[in-house]
Amino acid sequence: MPKLESFNSRPLLLISLLWTISFSTHDIGAINTKNFDFKEAPKFYNSPTCPSLHNSSTDTNITQICFQNAVNVAMTLDAAYLRGSMAAILSVLQHSSCPENVIFHFVASSSANIHYLNLKLATSFPYLHFTIYPFRDSPVAGLISTSIRAALDCPLNYARNYLADLLPRCIQKVVYLDSDLVLVDDITKLAATPLGEEAVLAAPEYCNANFTTYFTPTFWSNPSLSLTFANRKPCYFNTGVMVIDLERWRDGDYTTKIVEWMELQKRMRIYELGSLPPFLLVFAGNIAPVDHKWNQHGLGGDNFRGLCRDLHPGPVSLLHWSGKGKPWVRLDASRPCPLDALWAPYDLLQTPYVLES
Repeated sequence: MPKLESFNSRPLLLISLLWTISFSTHDIGAINTKNFDFKEAPKFYNSPTCPSLHNSSTDTNITQICFQNAVNVAMTLDAAYLRGSMAAILSVLQHSSCPENVIFHFVASSSANIHYLNLKLATSFPYLHFTIYPFRDSPVAGLISTSIRAALDCPLNYARNYLADLLPRCIQKVVYLDSDLVLVDDITKLAATPLGEEAVLAAPEYCNANFTTYFTPTFWSNPSLSLTFANRKPCYFNTGVMVIDLERWRDGDYTTKIVEWMELQKRMRIYELGSLPPFLLVFAGNIAPVDHKWNQHGLGGDNFRGLCRDLHPGPVSLLHWSGKGKPWVRLDASRPCPLDALWAPYDLLQTPYVLES
């Protein structure tokens, strides 16, 4: 792994100039990393007790995708948030007892430079098992209603709705992760979450949140809509960390159910907050529980100001900078929140002021 070198006697003016040019950005939530390089991560090895990774398909076209004993992880991938994705990947591998058994499935916009994304991943993680799936976002864009924050309206935010269609059918269960988080525990434990006899997905629930605020008065005043939650005890859950049974999802055609709510939203505004409410409408009250330690979310602050947040009480297995503020942006701007220091060790960006002697 490349070593961090001191400034030595290099001109500080040059360093200052490099910093000013490279870190100019118009988007507080994302930085353009196209001109940056990422360091190579160390290779992580399985512990002796890890099960062998056997191929689970006889189809030679998918022999590098479908494995028994694999932990399948799905994430979206784009250039703007690539720095966050790199940190998340590193954290998963570093804390996994069986890192060689972790298979990554990345969903990228079909209009993105997939060759560039593939190159950056392969350079930083030469031994990583991964596949990038193109996602046609133009049909989805027509279903999206404007929300309280423009970043939430990106079509790629809705790719999680289509994982069951994008990933090979031999993959029955996947852990979905956002790009603005890091794990400090073994993902194998999260992947092993029991879904019971009927649940399609598992996630930490937050039943102390005011569930009614996620939908408009128009929704609650219409009995044919509000009765959606009859015989259910709906609670808020964050869709940035989920364990999904893709086989049950396909059998229940849940993508269509989510799309139907999005189509209704275009006709009559029933919610305000991006891709989350359709998930709540379909699944809230019918999900398998996950310990709150697996999604210490909200560390990015609220959606308007991005104020600093503290951890929720209790143990921590995953830190999630959901909300407006992202740790890499605040660190670069020298305005970090205290918890951003926990993200920094996973940052693989080769910053321009790190000069070789």
